[in-house]
Amino acid sequence: MLRILLLFTIISAVEIYLLIKVGALLGIMPVMAIIIGTALIGAYLAKRQGIAILRSMQQELSQGRFPAGQMLDGPMVLCGGLLLILPGFCGDIFGLLLLFPPSRALCKWLLGLWFLRRLKQPQGKVVTIHRC
Repeated sequence: MLRILLLFTIISAVEIYLLIKVGALLGIMPVMAIIIGTALIGAYLAKRQGIAILRSMQQELSQGRFPAGQMLDGPMVLCGGLLLILPGFCGDIFGLLLLFPPSRALCKWLLGLWFLRRLKQPQGKVVTIHRC
């Protein structure tokens, strides 16, 4: 829990710093236009990708296959859309990575590797009690 709180605090601080620096460089109106533009683009892309994922899931199910890949795509597209809607440049970059299928495939592969490593790690000691 502490890691997540620290992560959100650091990310928020970096986003605010970048917004201030880019605002000082470009001015407030261009930065506001970028924020609003990425939010609109994010909402549009998330809707479009979400519909494509639902169609793909329906096709997989109609052919008798379990749509495992699409089950990961859905939450990734949702997170990508949310990141683009929220103001900030770092979030926009990660949001775009999650919304475009080629980069999303790479993210799914990396996520799969992370899960495999977590599964292979010992989770603690097992204590057994023997009765005499």
